[in-house]
Amino acid sequence: MSDSELIQASPAPTSLNGPLAASAFDTPRIQLAGTVDYAMYDHFRQQMSRAPTAGLVVIELSTLGGDPEVARMMGEDVRFQSDLNTDRRFVFLGKTAIYSAGATFMGFFAIPNRYLTRGARVMIHERKMDKTLHVEGPLTTCVASVKAVLHELEHSIAIQNEGFENLVRGSDISMDEVLKRAPENWYLDADEAKARGIIQDVI
Repeated sequence: MSDSELIQASPAPTSLNGPLAASAFDTPRIQLAGTVDYAMYDHFRQQMSRAPTAGLVVIELSTLGGDPEVARMMGEDVRFQSDLNTDRRFVFLGKTAIYSAGATFMGFFAIPNRYLTRGARVMIHERKMDKTLHVEGPLTTCVASVKAVLHELEHSIAIQNEGFENLVRGSDISMDEVLKRAPENWYLDADEAKARGIIQDVI
């Protein structure tokens, strides 16, 4: 079962089920802005520890991107807390810009728990690598070095595609479309994201 399915499967109190009105987002319990990095993760964990143990927990995010592995760490924390306490409903609110790692984090929430503000943009792109491979030494060692980089690329692509699958599952966006458009940096505004079914609503 995927991470997003685990979050979706966690039941919430009846009073918290279904679409949310704009008033539900008046005071987000967790507010994050800036680069997705370990400083953001520390800030996220501090706010998570103070979040209520029952009811609605809105996580507001605005980011131009950052470290996708940190985004996955935050997503795993949301998944774990959702499973640990089913009296809470974690809801994602994307504000202004949800780029790159921000979209990865959004993918950990079930579609009914994803919202964007008016005018917000989601940007989906492939992970990037900046590495120089210097081959020198005995041939067998050279082969091992090349294979190590190849394996890194292969596993990075697999992790990347898991994130893409979480993001678009349940929408009318196919993986083929994502893989075709992501290399060129794919931007969706809030209304298009709603029309394509990757968020619940625009507030």
